[in-house]
Amino acid sequence: MKKILFPLLLTFVFAVPAFSQMMDKPMKDCNECNLLKTGMNHMNRMGDMMGMCLANADKIGLTDEQVQKITPIHREMQKKQARFKADLKIAEIEQMEIMEVKDFDIDKASSGVKKIADIKTVHHLDMLKSMKEVRSVLTDEQFNKMKKMMHTKEGLEKPAKAKKHKR
Repeated sequence: MKKILFPLLLTFVFAVPAFSQMMDKPMKDCNECNLLKTGMNHMNRMGDMMGMCLANADKIGLTDEQVQKITPIHREMQKKQARFKADLKIAEIEQMEIMEVKDFDIDKASSGVKKIADIKTVHHLDMLKSMKEVRSVLTDEQFNKMKKMMHTKEGLEKPAKAKKHKR
């Protein structure tokens, strides 16, 4: 019973503040919600974009110099992603510990929610900076090719199957 009730309680605690802010807006007109969803999906795809960019260097027309500039940015981004996932998981576990007791401390719980939000915000800003760095390495033509490939997903090699770039 506790295994079902506790996640349900967590869902309720995290969902109520979001719903309370949106009560005056119809869902179909909630541009903030759509922007947030799009932004979150975009953030999750950033690492994929860089990996695919490297895996498809020949199709995009990357030079050896560009690959050498993008590769360390991508590796650093992967490290940050791993740290983010670990830090987020730890913060979520700490939040659960706070809320395990029947009469939990609302100030501690609020602090935990803010900590989780801060972890996500810092991570998203780090990813944006990395994305900006990579995009500054690409020419307009390469960026447009990459963007087109990402949207169509035609002929893209996944990063795990990446071949050594030879030029």
